[in-house]
Amino acid sequence: MPFQALLFIVVLPQYAFMESKFSAVIVQEGNWFVAHCPELGVSSQGKTRQSALKNLKEAAELYLEQDPIGLPEKREVREFKVRVHA
Repeated sequence: MPFQALLFIVVLPQYAFMESKFSAVIVQEGNWFVAHCPELGVSSQGKTRQSALKNLKEAAELYLEQDPIGLPEKREVREFKVRVHA
């Protein structure tokens, strides 16, 4: 009887990833840096710019796990103008 080997590859949905690029706006507020992703409406903070950005990345990943509709291509984005004193 010939020997047969079977190979099964299982891809679990939670391990399927895609990579998206987002913007981060970082401002210093007192001793903290606040990072905000305008595309997702997610913010975070850290003691340094790097830690604020790292925390924002983690917050965005957690947000997108729970709300995949948050991806920018699923939202309507419009520009608008406002008047400000010069």
